[in-house]
Amino acid sequence: MEPFQNEADVTSIGQLTIENRTDRISISGSLDITRDKAGLQNARALKQLFDEIVTVLGREDLPDAIKLSETKAVKNPFR
Repeated sequence: MEPFQNEADVTSIGQLTIENRTDRISISGSLDITRDKAGLQNARALKQLFDEIVTVLGREDLPDAIKLSETKAVKNPFR
């Protein structure tokens, strides 16, 4: 996932869902960082994602705050 590059990328780490948006990264769910190899793998994946987000944000001249675009409901095409 390239942070803030599109409105389509979604990735998961454990039970966390990370959704890419052009104006934000949305994170929902939960993640247990257990004291084992699986926990280490989850922690590293989460760190890598946040390092990438911080790198992208650090390269930009950021405003103090943005107004988030509203989420719009769309008609279910399968109904």
